Amino acid sequence: MEPVTVAAIIPCLDEEVAIGQVVAAVRAHGIATVIVVDGGSRDATAARARLAGATVVDERRRGYGRAIQSGIEALPPEVSVVLFLDGDGSDPPERIPDVLAPILAGRADFVHGTRIEGDREPDALSPQQVAAGRIAQVLLRLFYGARFSDMSPFRAIRRGTLDRLGMREQTYGWNLEMLMRVAAAGIRSEEVAVGQRRRIGGVSKVSGNPRAVAAASWTIASTFLRLAVSLRRG
Repeated sequence: MEPVTVAAIIPCLDEEVAIGQVVAAVRAHGIATVIVVDGGSRDATAARARLAGATVVDERRRGYGRAIQSGIEALPPEVSVVLFLDGDGSDPPERIPDVLAPILAGRADFVHGTRIEGDREPDALSPQQVAAGRIAQVLLRLFYGARFSDMSPFRAIRRGTLDRLGMREQTYGWNLEMLMRVAAAGIRSEEVAVGQRRRIGGVSKVSGNPRAVAAASWTIASTFLRLAVSLRRG
């Protein structure tokens, strides 16, 4: 079996309170390459990420998916598995081995960590986030027979599989696009329970802002409809 090299990509914006702890926790699991994509933070996010041992990529253009793509472009060539998680401390780092295990064991090429299942701290997910996850669950099952229960950012994928997906979304719809493309392509997948914590600090860019929630919901809905049509044609 070929050696497996794992790298983590963490998109961030104004997460100076949490990012150092998150990077340190990821590295404690033996992941030496941690790429933090800073989306133009006005605080010390970038400095604290570097201090904790991360490589920082500066991406001033707005868009969650655009930040992720910048992180992917910065991956060293030897990386064979890519782990994604958020930088606010809400994705439990102790679940990293659970997320990676199906890939390392050769059972899956993509693993999704569902926040809906597992230990979830009170108020860690807003009702809107839970509802969005349930809606995505129904749509993904109806269209593709997939059994994903959430749209969690906490996930891992083989790099070769990621390269073949053809990801294009530059907004918050990126996480949904990946689930749809994985399901449509019939890629070997597993979902593991990771739960969710309350963010360590700061304010959510989506769930803490009603207008952002509405904008993100519209983006997710339009992304699903648009991709559903294009994937069927493909």
